[in-house]
Amino acid sequence: MAKTASRSFWHKYRQRFQAAKSVLCVGLDPEVAKLPNCVQNAANPIWEFNQAIIDSTAPYACAYKPNLAFYLADGSRGMEALYRTVEAIPEEIPVILDCKVGDIGSTMSGYVSAFFNSLQIDAITLNPLMGQDVVKPVLDKGGFAFALCLTSNPSAVDFLQQGLAPKIADWICQFPADNIGAVIGATQSSELKTMRNLLPGRIFLVPGVGAQGGDLQTVLSEAIDAGEIPNILVNSSRGIIYASSGADFAAAAAREARKIATA
Repeated sequence: MAKTASRSFWHKYRQRFQAAKSVLCVGLDPEVAKLPNCVQNAANPIWEFNQAIIDSTAPYACAYKPNLAFYLADGSRGMEALYRTVEAIPEEIPVILDCKVGDIGSTMSGYVSAFFNSLQIDAITLNPLMGQDVVKPVLDKGGFAFALCLTSNPSAVDFLQQGLAPKIADWICQFPADNIGAVIGATQSSELKTMRNLLPGRIFLVPGVGAQGGDLQTVLSEAIDAGEIPNILVNSSRGIIYASSGADFAAAAAREARKIATA
C-alpha cells in the first residue's frame, strides 16, 4: 500500500521532534555481506534486516536515512527492499533519501519525480555544484533537500575546506529555509559553530557520529540552532545497525539508538 500524501519535511521534522524529543537520524545503509546470518537466507535479506531495525528503533528516531547506493548494489531485489522500507517507516517519521544527486534540467526533474512521487520520500541529499538549476525542480515540487556543504569525509579538505563551504552556505541562504538545509559533517568539529552562524534557522543533517569518529556532545553543543527547535538531525548508520552481528541485532540497534536519542 502506498503512503498517503504527507506534510512537508519541514513540518514533519518539527512535529516528530516535539513528539520524540530526539534529534537522531537512523541511517539505513545495509550491505548484504555484512548482514547477520539470521537474515542471509531470507528471500530479501535487506528488507528482513531493515524491517527489524525499524521496528526496534522507531521510538527513538526523529528521521530515517536510507542510502540509495546500498539498495542499487543488490539489484532489483535491493530496490524492492528500498520501496518496502520506505513504506514500512511510520508515517509520522520523515524519510531522507541519501542520493547526493546534482544534475540540471529534465535529468534533475526525473530524479525529483522518482524520489518524491514514486518512492514517496520526504527529503533528499543534493550536490549543489552545478548551481541553482539543481535546486529548481525541488522547489517546484515543494520538496526539501539537504545540500552538501561541509562533509565528514577526510578528503573534504580537497575542496570544501578550501573556502568553498562558506560560499555554499551563502548560496543556500538564497533559498527558503523550509526547502533547503545543509549537510555538515560531525568530524568538522572546529567548523560546526561557524557553519551554524552562517546558516541560522536551517536544518543541519550531521553525519559522521560514531563509526567515523564524530563526537556527539560536540555536535550538540556547537551545531544546535537557537530556540525551541534544534534544527539538527544527528545521523548514525553503522554504529546503530551493525551494533551486533548476531540474532540480537535489532535489540542492540535499539540500545545504541536510545543512547543518541537521550544524550
